[in-house]
Amino acid sequence: MGAVLSIVMLAGFALLVGAFVLWRKGGSVKQAVLMVVLALVCFANIAIWTVPTSDGDAPLDRIEQDAAE
Repeated sequence: MGAVLSIVMLAGFALLVGAFVLWRKGGSVKQAVLMVVLALVCFANIAIWTVPTSDGDAPLDRIEQDAAE
């Protein structure tokens, strides 16, 4: 699961860089905005899986604990 989250994080950064390059070259602004929105969705998904809840456990930790049992 850690590898998947790492790939999603790298994809989010690549989308941000690609959107910036597309915007600077005068490409489609709509596509650049959609790339930024997709990058934000990627980062939000990573936050959902890794940020601890009120009880102090992150969903990713719970999955790893269940797999160990």
